[in-house]
Amino acid sequence: MRIVAGEWRGRKLSAPKGEATRPTADRTRETLFSMLASRLGSFEDLAVADLFAGSGALGLEALSRGAGHCLFVENDGAALDTIRANIAALKARDRATVQAGSVMSLGPAKQPHDLILLDPPYGTGAGQVALDRMIRLGWIGEATWIALETAKDEDVAVKLLAVDAERKVGKAKLTLLRLAS
Repeated sequence: MRIVAGEWRGRKLSAPKGEATRPTADRTRETLFSMLASRLGSFEDLAVADLFAGSGALGLEALSRGAGHCLFVENDGAALDTIRANIAALKARDRATVQAGSVMSLGPAKQPHDLILLDPPYGTGAGQVALDRMIRLGWIGEATWIALETAKDEDVAVKLLAVDAERKVGKAKLTLLRLAS
């Protein structure tokens, strides 16, 4: 795995050993960030949350492209070690916070995030459940963009969120969501 673009373009990332995590493939990440860039224009100074973070590749890609800060949330010990190692290798500690634990244990947000990236285990519906909860806890505001990766045959529906775009890439489906008007 490598960072696709930005400040750290081409830098290698570590992935957790074993089968507990499934890192987003470079091609899928490139497609996702192209979709986001066409909507956001710039990642400069964005507040990002990388949930079900795995290796941290999604959040680190956002930081490489100029995001101001990223919160990484992960509950697997090996994945947490990998996220911390990747952050250290890129010297990104001042722009990253790593939180050990379940996405479902997140408390109320101080303010909405600009971009929320979710890559939960395929076939579980965990991303949709997490988003429903995050709306109620103030993580998602009018300007928030949400990117959810699921298996290509999974349907995505969350009350109060509208699908802006969907794209299938290999075994994955990328869904961009916003608060419904």
